[in-house]
Amino acid sequence: MNPDILLVEDDPTSCAYLLALTRTLPARADGAGSAAEALRLSAQRRYDLWLIDANLPDSTGTELLHTLRRDWPATPALAHTAAHERSELDPLIAAGFSEVLVKPVDAPAWLGAIRRALGLAVSDRETESREVATNKRPVWDDAAAGQALGGNMDNVAALRALFLGELPMQVHAVREGSGAARREQLHRLRASCGFVGASRLQDAAARLQEEGDSPAALQAFVDIAQDTIAQAR
Repeated sequence: MNPDILLVEDDPTSCAYLLALTRTLPARADGAGSAAEALRLSAQRRYDLWLIDANLPDSTGTELLHTLRRDWPATPALAHTAAHERSELDPLIAAGFSEVLVKPVDAPAWLGAIRRALGLAVSDRETESREVATNKRPVWDDAAAGQALGGNMDNVAALRALFLGELPMQVHAVREGSGAARREQLHRLRASCGFVGASRLQDAAARLQEEGDSPAALQAFVDIAQDTIAQAR
């Protein structure tokens, strides 16, 4: 049976495109242009997945997710947004979205994210599209680190030194761990990556945390960790 998916997107053109794309899974997909409409539709049908715009005319994606989760706490959700800043993206993950898609997003990346959220098989092309998007991010993002620490680059340098001193042990723990222990290690690592601007490693840790025991995700994480150490500054 095809999954039931709710897309929440207030831009009519984007909504029409993303609905048509989502239906190619194949899936049954409804579109809502506001939080109020999303809640109305959700009262009529139980969805397998929510695709929620981070900024809506009558709410935020986070607020809508919290409201929906009162009745359906286990339903997975993806956020989509035009924002690129970690200060905008990281709170969405913290709020409970399993992944954040930055618009404009290509078809393989969109469909791959939906398949991951639903626990479906992901094609090589969809995985590759995600890796390409990840690799566009810098290994070290000085602007993001400076923003996270109030613009004090001396503090950034000091924290990076501590981060780099611990990173080999953290990578080892991730490689040797599994299940909840690995996820907990990755959760802590993602937070510290955000403070020091280790952007590409943060994305690789997020991917591995989502995909669990994926050998490809683990190898990508290890490779990017090595790049992070090699390009330390």
